[in-house]
Amino acid sequence: MAFREKFTSYKIGMALYRFLGGMFFRLGGLKILKRKYKNDISERLGQVSEVPEGAVWIHAVSVGEVQSASSLIRRIKRKSPLPCVLSTVTTTGRDMALRLLASGAVEKIFYSPFDTKKFVTQALDNIKPLIYISMETELWPEMFAELKARKIPAFLANGRISEKSFKRLRRTKWFWRGVLDTFTKLMVRFEEDKEKFIALGVPAEKIIVTGDCKVDALLDRRKVTGPERWEWLRRNDAPLFVAGSTHQGEDEIVISAFRIVRRKFPGARLIIVPRHPERALMTVASVLPYQELNAELLSQIENDKRRLNDVDVIAVDRIGILFELYAVADAVFIGGSLVEKGGQNPFEPALFGLPAIHGPCMTDFPDTERMDDMGAAVRVSNDTELAKAWEERLEAGAASKALRDCDEYFKTLGGAAKKTWNEIEKELGIRS
Repeated sequence: MAFREKFTSYKIGMALYRFLGGMFFRLGGLKILKRKYKNDISERLGQVSEVPEGAVWIHAVSVGEVQSASSLIRRIKRKSPLPCVLSTVTTTGRDMALRLLASGAVEKIFYSPFDTKKFVTQALDNIKPLIYISMETELWPEMFAELKARKIPAFLANGRISEKSFKRLRRTKWFWRGVLDTFTKLMVRFEEDKEKFIALGVPAEKIIVTGDCKVDALLDRRKVTGPERWEWLRRNDAPLFVAGSTHQGEDEIVISAFRIVRRKFPGARLIIVPRHPERALMTVASVLPYQELNAELLSQIENDKRRLNDVDVIAVDRIGILFELYAVADAVFIGGSLVEKGGQNPFEPALFGLPAIHGPCMTDFPDTERMDDMGAAVRVSNDTELAKAWEERLEAGAASKALRDCDEYFKTLGGAAKKTWNEIEKELGIRS
C-alpha cells in the first residue's frame, strides 16, 4: 500500500473511531461510566494531580501487565534519575501495583484516562511525560495520536499479540498499521510476536526482540516467596496438586485426573484456582457428583480451619495468591490450555522447579514448546495423560531432575527489562 493510501486509511479509521466514541458519550455513556467508576472517575477523566513533570509514564492495563511493568520500573529506577508514574485500567491492576511497587518505586499510581481526545489531552497536560511506555498489547488510538502530535516518544514494551487478538487486528490491518506506526520502537517478547507485528505492517527495523519482562518480575518475586504461608493446606505428607487459572470446561478434566491419582495416593489434595474467581462455586459444584470427594471454597476453610480435615478439593475464590500456592505444590496444571484460551503463564510454577503441565493450546506463550523440549513443561491432552504426568512428578528423583531442568531453562531467559530500557535509552540519547 502506498504511503498516501496508508495515511488516508488511518485518517479515515481515526475519524470513525472518534465519531463512535463521541456518539457513545452523547448517548449517555459518561453517566454509565461515572456509575461504574464512581470512586475513581476523576483520574479516568484526565484529572491527574501531583505528578512530577518530565516523568516516564508506564501504562499497564491489569495484573499481568503490572507484573511485567514492575521489573522494568525497577530497572529504570536503578539506572536513571527519571521519575516514573504508572497508570492502570482495572482496580485489580492498581492493587497489584501497590503490592509490587511499594516504598516509592513509582512517584504516582493512577487510572488511565478514557481514550477520547478531551480526557487524553487533559491527562497529558497534567502529566507532561518525557516518554510513554505501553506494556504488552495496550493499543489506545487516541492516546498514541496525541502523543505523536506532541512529539512525545511512545514505546511498546514486552509486546505480545495473542492469536485471538491477531485475527481481530488483521481484519482491520489498514487502521492498526497506522496506530502501530506512532511507536518509536516496539520491544517484543519472542520472534513469534515480532512476526505478528510485521504481518500487521510494522517495519522489521522498528521491532526488537528483548525477551519477557514478566520473567524478570517473577524472578524477583521468587526470591521472597516460600511455602510457609500455605503449608497448612497440605494433608500431612500426602501430595498437593494445584490447577492454576482454569477455565470453564477444564475443572471436570482436572477433577477426573485427580480421582485417578487418588487411587495411588488416597490422601492427596487438589487446589483449583479458576481464572475468574466468581467461577469458584461452579468448581465446587463440579465435584458434587463424586461422593468420595468433598469440596469447599478457600474462604470457608479460612473462616473455620477445622473443616479442612475432610476436604479433598479446594476452590480458590479470590485473586492474587496463585504464585504463592505454586510454592507449596508437588505438581501443577496450567489452565486455559485444554480449551481454546491460549493458555496461562507457564513460567510461574517452573520457577519453583515444577514443570508446567499444560494442554495443547498455549498459543499465548509460544516459548512453551522450548520449555517442553528442556523438561520445564509437559504437554498433555486429557485426564488420563494429566494423571500420568502428575504421578511421574512424584516418582523418586523426579523432583531434583525437574528442578535442574527448570533452572537450565531460566538461565536462557531473564534480562528483558535491562534490554528494554537499554533500547529506550539508545533512542533518547540517554546514558545511565
